This record gives sequence, C-alpha cells and structure tokens, in this order.
Amino acid sequence: MPSAVLQRPPQTSTTRPGAPRRTRVLAQAEARWAAAATLAFLLALLLQLTGAPAWVWGPLYAVAYVTGGWEPGWSGLRALREKTLDVDLLMIVAALGAAAIGQVRDGALLIVIFAVSGALEALATARTQDSVRGLLDLAPSTATRLADDGSETTVATADLVVGDTVLVRPGERVGADGRVLDGISEIDQATITGEPLPVTKEPGDEVFAGTLNGTGALRVKVERDAGASVLARIVAMVAEASETKAPTQLFIEKVEQRYSVGMVAVTLAVFAIPLVFGADPARSLLRAMTFMIVASPCAVVLATMPPLLSAIANAGRHGVLVKSAVVMERLGQVDTVALDKTGTLTAGTPQLTAIRPLSGSGATEETLLTRAAAAEHGGEHPLARAIVAAARARDLVLPAAGEFTASPGTGVRATVDGTRVAVGAPARLPAGDPAAAEAGALVTELEEAGHTAVLVLCDGVPAGVLGLADQLRPDAAATVTGLRSLTGRTPTLVTGDNPRAAARLAAAVGITDVRAGLLPQDKVGAVREQEAAGHRVLVVGDGVNDAPALAAAHTGIAMGRAGSDLALETADAVIVRDELTAVPAVIALSRTARRLVVQNLVLASVFLSGLVLWDLIGDLPLPLGVLGHEGSTVVVGLNGLRLLREAAWRRAAQQAR
Repeated sequence: MPSAVLQRPPQTSTTRPGAPRRTRVLAQAEARWAAAATLAFLLALLLQLTGAPAWVWGPLYAVAYVTGGWEPGWSGLRALREKTLDVDLLMIVAALGAAAIGQVRDGALLIVIFAVSGALEALATARTQDSVRGLLDLAPSTATRLADDGSETTVATADLVVGDTVLVRPGERVGADGRVLDGISEIDQATITGEPLPVTKEPGDEVFAGTLNGTGALRVKVERDAGASVLARIVAMVAEASETKAPTQLFIEKVEQRYSVGMVAVTLAVFAIPLVFGADPARSLLRAMTFMIVASPCAVVLATMPPLLSAIANAGRHGVLVKSAVVMERLGQVDTVALDKTGTLTAGTPQLTAIRPLSGSGATEETLLTRAAAAEHGGEHPLARAIVAAARARDLVLPAAGEFTASPGTGVRATVDGTRVAVGAPARLPAGDPAAAEAGALVTELEEAGHTAVLVLCDGVPAGVLGLADQLRPDAAATVTGLRSLTGRTPTLVTGDNPRAAARLAAAVGITDVRAGLLPQDKVGAVREQEAAGHRVLVVGDGVNDAPALAAAHTGIAMGRAGSDLALETADAVIVRDELTAVPAVIALSRTARRLVVQNLVLASVFLSGLVLWDLIGDLPLPLGVLGHEGSTVVVGLNGLRLLREAAWRRAAQQAR
C-alpha cells in the first residue's frame, strides 16, 4: 500500500514560466510500472482466452507479477526488516499464493489493480502539490546586483544577502523580498497577495520575490535571504504539512499493525482448520488467500490522508497555508473565534490623523513627530510604520536613534539626540505629573473620536499625543457573519487598542463581546478562559503581541501580508493573500474534509466486513474479492481527492457566508 504522505514531485514535469507545475502521468515511476503490468496482463489474458498455449501467455503473466509487484514487495520487505508488517507485503504474498495453487490469472489481476491504485495515489499526491510548488517557477534564477560604485553584476538569486541592492528592470521579476530605494513602477503581485490589479511601488514600499515588474525600473534593497522569502516560506510550509499526519491517521496506523498481525493469524487458521476436517488443501489455500486479500485494511488506511492533503492543497491555491494535516483536521473542530483588531479586522495600515503637542512641553508638531518617528523607526507594529511614513511624507529628517527597546503591547523606547523618547500606549501616563491631566484630556478626545491615541514621553515627561486611524477591511463584516454561522457563536474582539475605538469597530461588524486594552498576556488569559469553558478557540491575529495568544489557542491563524515574522512562525496557518473571508472558508473546507474522512471510514469498513463475512460464511470467488477490495480502495482514494477541485473551495466559501 503506497504511503499517503506527499512526496517530492519528480523533476520531470511540464512547466512554463508563470504557470503552475503539472506532473505528467508517466513521470511517476509507479505509473510506469503499473502501465507495464497492465499491458502485460491484458496481452496474456487475450492470448489465454484465444486458446494460445501456456508457454506463450505464462511469461506475460510473470512480467505482470514482476513489474507490478516488485516495488510494493520490496517496500514490504524493508518494513518487515524493521519489525513492521506492511499491507503491501500481504498483498504480494496473497498474489503469489494464488499463483501457487494455479490461479495465476487471478493473482496477476490482484497485482495489476494494486499497482494501478498505487499509481493513482502517487499521481494524485504529486498533483496536490503542483499548484503550490509552481510558485517556485515564478522566482527568477538570477538578479542584477548593484555595487557601491554603480557597477552591475549578474548573480544567482540564492547568493543575494540582506543589504544587497538589486536592479529590477521593466518586465523582470523581482529577485528577492526587499524595499524600494529608488524608482516608481507598478508591480503585479497577484500570486502572493491576490490583488487583482498591479500595485504602484515607490521608495519605502515592500516588494516580494517572484512578483512581476511593470514599466519602471526599481532599485531594491534586499531585506530577506532567499530561504526566508515569502515564496520560500510557502514551499517550506507546504513541505512541512505534507510530512505530518492527522490524529485520526496516526490512530489508524497504530491499530493497523495489530490488525495486520491478527489478520495473518486468522488467515493461517482459515487454511489449517479445514485441513483438520479433511478439506482439499488447494481449496483451503484459495479461501485463505482470498481472506488475506479482502481483510487487508488498505481502504481504511487510505481513508484519512487524501481528504486532508487535498484540502491543504486547495486552500494553498487560494492563499491559505495550512502548516500540517493536524491543523487541517483541528480547524474543523473550532467552535469559538477570537479576532485581533489592527491588521486583522482592519487593513493594518493606519494613518496619522492628529499631532497634539502639550502646551507646556515646548515641542512643536514637527519636533514631536520627528522624535516619535525616530524612536519608532526600528519598530514593526503598523502604528510605528504609520508614524514613520507621516514623518517621511513631511520630508522630516529623522536623527539616528540608539538604545532601542520594544515591549510588545506597550511601546518602544529609544534615545534621540540625547533625549530618552518613549512612544506607546496612554497607560504610560505617569501618576501625579502636572502634564498628565492635559495629556489625558487629549487622549480622551482622540479616542472618543474613534482614533487610536499614542503617548509620546520625553525624558519621562509627557510631550504630546498622536492620533491614528485605521480602516476597516471591506470583508470584515461578512467574515464575522460567516464565523457566527459556522460556529454558532459571535466572535470575540481581543485588542490592545482603547475600549472606545474597539467598541466603535465592533459595532460596525456585529461583534458584541469586546475585550480592549489587552496586553499580550491578557490575550492569552482571554483564550484560556474560553478553553476552560470547554471551547476550542481559533485566534486570528497579525502582530508580535498576538503571538502568545496564537500559540496558546487550539488553532492560530496569522494574516500574512502585514503579519510579523513571530506571528507567522507561531500560527498554525497563514492567510497569504490577506483575504479575511478565507478564514471562515478554510474552516468550512476543513469540516468538509472531516466529513469525507468519516464517509471513507464507513465505506471502507462496510466493504471490508462484507467481503470478509462472504469469504468466511460463503464461497467468495478470488477475482470478485480482488475487485471488491481494490475497487473500494480506489473509490475511497478518489472520494478524498474530490477536495482538489475548484468547486470544493467555492462550496466552502458559500457555506461560510
């Protein structure tokens, strides 16, 4: 029985630049051996039926045995050497046993069907990864690196390192993840983010490896090594997912070993007991071989992984990277969802809307913004990026900041021109400070207007307050509705933002349970509170401060486009294209996969028990037993692979509305 775990596809595949890889049928070794076995069997059968002598068709049956059976037989022997009884070996033994009692044709039929089912499985699992692995073809193999003196060198993209500057000419693909230093152009990044239209890129904007440049030339500073690019992470996540097994599969494999040993013992009994009562040895052996075939748990073993792996592949094609089969199975068990605010329900690209220096601080708007932007320059939070972007838009010169420290959920500290600057949550207001009352009033004013207030302290004294506003994602309300429909519970909003801003946003999307002003540990506490009540919690977030909650939850999903590296690494799944509606869709897809697993287990069990009872109580012909057993295996495999189709994702998306 071939493994249901995805293997690396062969190098011989049909590809064209910008198109997903599609593995050819005969590129699979299993398919070639199965084709040879089938051809030999059909020729032998034709010659036998037309009355040709045995010495003509006999060798052809032998070819079918060898070409179709050597690979599973060798695999079974290796497993036996490791003290594991493999169903592959049992099938080969059964076929050879049939040949030993004169049922050469029936044994060859078993070999052929077994080889064909294995080839179908190998091809399906290779195709499962084709669409996602095809992203590798988008990344160019070379890039133009610029030296300090302006000279150009063509180098392999794998040799680019962080800090290199590359030139991306019109019509070329970007060679590495980085940030634009100079130039303006439109870049088609639909393969990474799903955006249907090209996006204008200017100095300071991020670009991704493999995306297609438009008509302008760009100088890009490399910010990630080739192995850490978005494309590389996609491939790594898919490879990791293909190597994992869901709990259901692990349970089946654990039972399989004991079942196989028991099956061998019963097979020997089916052969030996009738002999005691004077039965014909050939007839007893035929019945025993038939029992070994129909009692083999091939269909049961194949019931679990194809649906889950197909769901992983389909989700990957639609911008959702599920890191393992375990995660795909667990997503369907979720009954409670906790959503972050900034970067999750909102676009994660807030803009500076107000600069309010305190009257007694001596700071002007430009001074306050310059110090705050310089301190935030090393931060990765969306609010930090918005403050820096606002300073750049005003052409402010940002001094170098030293002694930078960041505390997730609290803010940053840095030394700017000899002044110790702290930028972060208003909770930093020092008690009893004369400026605290004025700063508090400004914070209240901004928060009541629906903005996020950020306090700026200079040498421990409040210097001013910055107001920022984020935009709600267009699909946020639909996502909340879909999650409520799937789980039966309205999602919870967990955010470090102020209660007023959080309440305004929650009201806009239909959320009633709002938990605002939370530090990272508070978000973890909220998750554990729900899980203590017996719920399986899904957390959706994007920032460093969401990572602890993502790790603590039953399942965590990170928004990939604006998500921090820590959140992406911690989460169980990543929404690469930043489409929030993909969250309920992948939950619905997981539930469909779980239903197919149950269907497969029931179907396999019915076939197995029916054929076994027929053989033990009645007189099951060997060819019919072969067709019933291998036919059920193929049906179960194909049923699981239904989730590879585009229609499966569309139905999941409709269920999530």
